[in-house]
Amino acid sequence: MFPTKLAVAFGTLVLPLSVLAQLDTKIVKTPNGEVPQLKEAPHQTALLIPPPPVHIALKPINFVEYDLANGLHVILHENHAAPVIATYVLYHVGSKNERADRTGFAHFFEHLMFEGSDNIPRGKIDKYVSGAGGNLNASTSFDQTDYFFNLPSNQLKLALWIESERMMHAKVDETGVETQRKVVKEEKRMRYDNQPYGSLFEELAQLVFAGTPYAWVPIGSVQYIDQAKIEEFRDFYKTNYLPNNAVLAIAGDFDLEATKKLVEEYFGPIPKGPEITRPKVDLVEPTAPVKHDVVKENTPLNATMHAWHAVPETHPDAYALELLGNILSTGRSSRLYKRLVEKEQAALNVEAFPFLLEKAGMLGVFATGQQGVTLDQLDTLIDEEVEKVKAEGVSEEEYRKALNQQEAEFAGSFGTMHVRAQNLARYHMFYGDTNLINTELDRYFAVKREDLQRVAQTYLKKDSVYVLRYPAPTAPAAPAAK
Repeated sequence: MFPTKLAVAFGTLVLPLSVLAQLDTKIVKTPNGEVPQLKEAPHQTALLIPPPPVHIALKPINFVEYDLANGLHVILHENHAAPVIATYVLYHVGSKNERADRTGFAHFFEHLMFEGSDNIPRGKIDKYVSGAGGNLNASTSFDQTDYFFNLPSNQLKLALWIESERMMHAKVDETGVETQRKVVKEEKRMRYDNQPYGSLFEELAQLVFAGTPYAWVPIGSVQYIDQAKIEEFRDFYKTNYLPNNAVLAIAGDFDLEATKKLVEEYFGPIPKGPEITRPKVDLVEPTAPVKHDVVKENTPLNATMHAWHAVPETHPDAYALELLGNILSTGRSSRLYKRLVEKEQAALNVEAFPFLLEKAGMLGVFATGQQGVTLDQLDTLIDEEVEKVKAEGVSEEEYRKALNQQEAEFAGSFGTMHVRAQNLARYHMFYGDTNLINTELDRYFAVKREDLQRVAQTYLKKDSVYVLRYPAPTAPAAPAAK
């Protein structure tokens, strides 16, 4: 994945719905459907309400899903468009499943699971997959860890063998742990510590999600990875990398019944683990703005982030918030871009985004200032645009544009077998509805224009904003003339 008052625009005239409702109306048939139209009356101008938006009908993605006896949920999407298959294993474990004094474990295992297993020699997984003409990768977030292969369809057994080996007896030993400790440290230095604004999300999570398991990012803290003993890593593996804590999705060119037998053969013998204890997330809403400056020598230009608590990704308002984020910052015609970048020429770039997780969420606005533009100027401009959308709502044109963008994204996003497998697994795990892959676009189009103003007023409150700023170091003063 990934919207109080309705106004009806007619030329330059805008009437609130409450006024329109007091007018005598009837329903008349038009080529575009049923459209309310004013009865003829002296000295009245006919006002038309735009017909509700309708999206294109996308071809359904068919699938079969079932559970193995050990709790592994299996989703199979048979598709013979090309001789390829994609396997996707999604584990319901991310950084929020870690202890506050042992952060980074889930991300560490993203790397460690490539070391090998009792039956796969160390360092051979990459070689086996690339040698078979495929590719592979993995990722970790706050809520999940995933592993995926893209292979020629005649290599399905290879993918299932590797994934079942990792699930049943991955190699968690001193050699692999020490190797990956070095890899993770280098990744943190390159991607976070040495990049301008590289600590942004780390600082933001600490600020917005303070006191919850979302207060640290998946990369974690290097010192905790260094301090952890080998048994701690083994316990984390035994606790979380279980068939009853995972979804296996396969999409592509395979025979359904033969694949069911292969899945049972490779994954059926893996024992079911104990039920997972899920962490609680209790956010405390601030009663006054929370501001924090991050001073770093490698900050090239002033930058500011405004963020508010939002909703989890499965909340009904999630769709309205995503559309609102698009209206605020997606494209050159978006509100923030037109105001901060084009009109005021105060920012190099600006972006609004909903960051919605399994048990919490936020909506953020980030802007990087032009040379010489102060942080206070950036903050004021962002505040003004946010307050404007709360007070006035969005135009019909903005609303339709956001829906069109979402429709285009859906139409082009499910072309590959990998993306289909990925989304099938996520819809089941986090929404409990695998068929949402075929129906989620309906939820976006169910959002009304007035919902966008409502969610702005509900979540983007002036007294509960978090402001995280990166001040650029002041240039040293020129030496005094002799």
